[in-house]
Amino acid sequence: MKKDAILDPWIIDEIRRREEEKRRRENDQPTIDLPLDEPLPKDKWDRDKDNHKDNDEDRDRGVIIIETAKKQE
Repeated sequence: MKKDAILDPWIIDEIRRREEEKRRRENDQPTIDLPLDEPLPKDKWDRDKDNHKDNDEDRDRGVIIIETAKKQE
């Protein structure tokens, strides 16, 4: 391979085409807007936290994982 070797124009075009196609696929992905509540002020959060220390419901909380990535084919 030559020291100053450059890619053939058709290779550059193919790379550019694939990058544009990938960008288009990423932009076409559906999105979900989650209704997020406003965070509690710190002083209110601290008081609520103290009031619920022994609450059994807090211990039974779980985690839900939602996979948003599309499988590559």
